[in-house]
Amino acid sequence: MEHLLDKSVGCLVGAAVGDALGGATETALPEQIRARYGDWVRGVAPPFHADWATARPLAPYHKGDGHITDDTLMTHALVRAYANKRDHLDAYDVVELLVPDLLERVVYIPDLEREGVTFHRLAAAERWLVTRLHHAHADPREGGVGNIVNCGAAMYMAPVGIVNAGDPAGAYAEAVEIAGAHQHSYGREAAAVLAAAVAAAMAPGAGVDDVLAAVLDLARDGTRAAIAAVVKEAEGYADWRDAIAPLRAAVAPYDTVGEEYRNPGLGARRPSRLHSIEELPVALGMLVVARGELSEAVLGAVNYGRDADSTATMAGAIAGALGGAAAVPAEWSATVAEASRTDLVGPAKELAEVAAEVFARDRERFTRRAERFAGLSS
Repeated sequence: MEHLLDKSVGCLVGAAVGDALGGATETALPEQIRARYGDWVRGVAPPFHADWATARPLAPYHKGDGHITDDTLMTHALVRAYANKRDHLDAYDVVELLVPDLLERVVYIPDLEREGVTFHRLAAAERWLVTRLHHAHADPREGGVGNIVNCGAAMYMAPVGIVNAGDPAGAYAEAVEIAGAHQHSYGREAAAVLAAAVAAAMAPGAGVDDVLAAVLDLARDGTRAAIAAVVKEAEGYADWRDAIAPLRAAVAPYDTVGEEYRNPGLGARRPSRLHSIEELPVALGMLVVARGELSEAVLGAVNYGRDADSTATMAGAIAGALGGAAAVPAEWSATVAEASRTDLVGPAKELAEVAAEVFARDRERFTRRAERFAGLSS
């Protein structure tokens, strides 16, 4: 239990820290980031726009200054769903447990600097959960069909990997089921692969190569191709500063958003078996460049820009699961927790307890099956 707790804390705190650091540079390009801050970002940074409250075309969110974003708000909501059920989740649990939490539970929303329900902070692709499942009463197993295809489900899927620690295939299958209520196409696939990556990283003694072997074994279609291309490119670099442009070039053929991140074309975020979200392959690429070290993987994602908070969330989750709580710089986690007025450790502790309970149930279920199968083969 001690190692499970340590890795759970590393994963979820690492994800939150990545989210908070990446929020400052979200939507900016690397050259813009360096121009704004005078150099590469090396930790918690102020907002990209000093006049963040009125800057356009950006939404008036106070990103930066250590504030977590919707990535972590959604992650913690999923943890609470697990804490309520204390077993594996499925698409119907998204309707019965997750959506009510988003609509009814009052939380502190750091980048709005006020309390409110999580729904008030969600972007269009995440509000789809409420529109389709709460208002349109769609079959939750098909709820994601028609949504914008993006990283919205992948960004909060790390808890599935913790609950399925050591079982990447199980994490993949559960995340596919859960994410089907929210996403489709390569957005759903990315959510499943991120969960598998975390599950692989949670295993005792796991390293970057174990994570890559698991995700390349399980990933399909454009997602697998994009990961393979980015990882191959990343293997030639040991410094994220040098790797940013090559990793972008490697993922570009699979990314539908295009080079003008704030002005995507008509083909952006449409279903495809050939394409991939950008954030997950790049997060894995930065993990390779950093040799699994959390701070460098996160900083690589932060300075890569574009959807920096989600990319850094994923890098932080996987690296944190590999290295445990000690992998997360204490200065970063303390600053983010204080600035966000959020307990970053509590959800990870609760999820570790749930994961232990779920494993005990899984073992009982498998024992019963083994007994029945023995009867069939006798």
